[in-house]
Amino acid sequence: MLVKEIDATELASRLQAGDDVVLLDIRSDAEVAQGVIPGSEHLAMHLIPLKLQDLPRDRDIVLYCRSGARSYHACNFLLQQGVDNVLNLRGGIIGWARQGYEIAAPRQAQAGGF
Repeated sequence: MLVKEIDATELASRLQAGDDVVLLDIRSDAEVAQGVIPGSEHLAMHLIPLKLQDLPRDRDIVLYCRSGARSYHACNFLLQQGVDNVLNLRGGIIGWARQGYEIAAPRQAQAGGF
């Protein structure tokens, strides 16, 4: 199974168009404290197996990490679990920032708010 990827420009376009995508930041709490992509939810990578049943199946889920490597592996894991509506943000939040897109202060965590 091939992991589908999206780049920062395409993601920004979809978000701007009001596309109903779930944006999941799978980085650690310490990384998230440094800033997030606006509108994202935080779900630390190690919690993904526990939250599998909570993930929506009716809209795209975009996973991101710092550089795109961990989120690629997380997408791969989800595909193996039968979750096929996942996309990896190529380049992660670093790629997003390099394109000049906004990095926001993290909101207070909201449990299960997909």
